[in-house]
Amino acid sequence: MLQVELYDTTLRDGAQQEGISFSVEDKLKIVRALDSIGVDFVEGGWPGSNPKDTEFFEKARKLQTLNAKLVAFGSTRRHGNSVEKDDYLRWLLEAGTEAVTIVGKCWDEHVARVLGTTLAENLAMIKESVAYLKSKERRVFFDAEHFFDGYKANPEYSLETLACAVGAGAECVILCDTNGGTLSQNLVEAIISVQKRITAPLGIHAHNDAGLAVANSLAAVQAGVKQVHGTINGYGERCGNANMCSIIPNLKIKMGSDCVSNEQLQRITEVSHYISELANLPHYDGLPYVGANAFAHKAGMHVAGILKWEHSYQHVDPLLVGNSRRVSISELSGVGNIIYKAKERGVPIPSTQKQSRQILEHIKFMENQGFQYDSAEASFDLLLYRVQDGYCPPFELVDFMVVVEKRRRLPVKRDKEESAAEATIKIKVDGEVVHTAAEGDGPVNALDQALRKALLQFYPALTNVTLTDYKVRILEETAGTASQVRVLIESSDGKERWRTVGSSTNIIEASWLALVDSFEYWLIKQPGRRGETI
Repeated sequence: MLQVELYDTTLRDGAQQEGISFSVEDKLKIVRALDSIGVDFVEGGWPGSNPKDTEFFEKARKLQTLNAKLVAFGSTRRHGNSVEKDDYLRWLLEAGTEAVTIVGKCWDEHVARVLGTTLAENLAMIKESVAYLKSKERRVFFDAEHFFDGYKANPEYSLETLACAVGAGAECVILCDTNGGTLSQNLVEAIISVQKRITAPLGIHAHNDAGLAVANSLAAVQAGVKQVHGTINGYGERCGNANMCSIIPNLKIKMGSDCVSNEQLQRITEVSHYISELANLPHYDGLPYVGANAFAHKAGMHVAGILKWEHSYQHVDPLLVGNSRRVSISELSGVGNIIYKAKERGVPIPSTQKQSRQILEHIKFMENQGFQYDSAEASFDLLLYRVQDGYCPPFELVDFMVVVEKRRRLPVKRDKEESAAEATIKIKVDGEVVHTAAEGDGPVNALDQALRKALLQFYPALTNVTLTDYKVRILEETAGTASQVRVLIESSDGKERWRTVGSSTNIIEASWLALVDSFEYWLIKQPGRRGETI
């Protein structure tokens, strides 16, 4: 059985990504989440480098984990300093963790140009720092920074840095592709050379600048590396680090490693999304294994295939990683997409093959007009409801008009002009025509207010529905102001979120179509209104 240790550095390397700033409480939550998926080591940060990391290690002493051991990160002593007086090493010890990771230079050019010291002094810094930490009864991991670049430039010196660390007591030497540009075959060749020189366990720490971080990490494991570093969702500086959410499933499912249990693996999608929320970043749908699109099927031929045999267009069962299969609806769909999606969404299934094909042709026609249903599933649901015998919509449009005028607001500033929008609409509910008007902050907001004003007379619970997102995309830029536009609206009632779509060369009409779908979708889902005759 392949034995591999999982070492996560989301809290240190991952936090170096632009836009990420974890609070102390965030970091404590992330440790618990990583522990739940079976990570062996969690690098908590660089104690002493900033007040936040110092506070984190103080509070982390009270954490109780089942799997994960907390690791403090730092560097070798500074050149010209003694280990006893070096702040970097003192901070590492004060963090109070059982294990520490120290980074040292392995590239001769870096030693001379960045550290500004001699090659001999760099070796002494590595040796003395490791030995000092070992004397304080710490487990020591040595991060061989820029190892692969250093090996390429000066193999003998880079190997000597590793030998110094191991000779001083380093428990594991982690080979770092810090610039992220090493090709897999070159990486493996270097690892084989290291194994001939030292006998200590090796680790791999790969960055993704060449798009090879996960591939390089797995290649390193196949070459005999025992400890794998990565971050959740591949977070990290520049192009990021090796994505732990890809590494773990590949090790477990593809390579037969028992690095995590089946139950822990099933939590990885949940943890991926959870940490993206804590990072305040949108979760990337295209992530392997854990992304929303990882097991999404759009092409009609693909859906027809998975309906017959689920592995025909899926490399693994999505349930293994806590994800699920998803079928999209588009102009590429087949009848199988319609039936599968209807069952999945719990909406009326077309009663005949002919009806299914009519819906499919209608979808293809609408998508040719700019509509897109794979990101607006509520509008897709309405297509299926509307073709049902006896379906009567909760309201119908008779007419609407929107006026936008420019007028002066004298009480504010005499020279300031503001636009005012007013919408007038007529709708029919149960045969009764209602005529209302409302002002708003722009034409779409005015329409929203006017429609609500009319509908609330009949459906007072509609006050729970709010518009949470509004996006406009120009589809034909070369047509200028006459371009076709697509409007995507996201709405919520506090319990559920849904998206609807509209498209037209008139942005007001496109917005109206998406807005009407949003209200109609919510109303038919209320008790007694699931498509029955009203």
